[in-house]
Amino acid sequence: MGEVKFFIGQIVHHKLFDYRGVIIDVDYKFLGNDKWYDEMARSLPPKDQPWYHVLVNNGIHQTYVAERNLMLSRNHEAINHPFIERYFTSLKKGCYQRKTRIN
Repeated sequence: MGEVKFFIGQIVHHKLFDYRGVIIDVDYKFLGNDKWYDEMARSLPPKDQPWYHVLVNNGIHQTYVAERNLMLSRNHEAINHPFIERYFTSLKKGCYQRKTRIN
């Protein structure tokens, strides 16, 4: 298992589908099911490398993206998504600050 390139709160850009988003969770390998992978992961990214849960800018959904399809966004403007405040408190120097969860 390799190290992840990105972390929660970073703003990323999807290389294939040209959208920005913010990472809300990281899986160290693909944790979805084979049916989803066969239907959605058309570029056949490796399952044994990190995958990221991303809130999509100007959308209401999130995506599940293989690491190789992401790069850091050069645009550090805020992400427009209705769930931003569920995960983060603020945006500082191009990175969202995580909310502290109290269990």
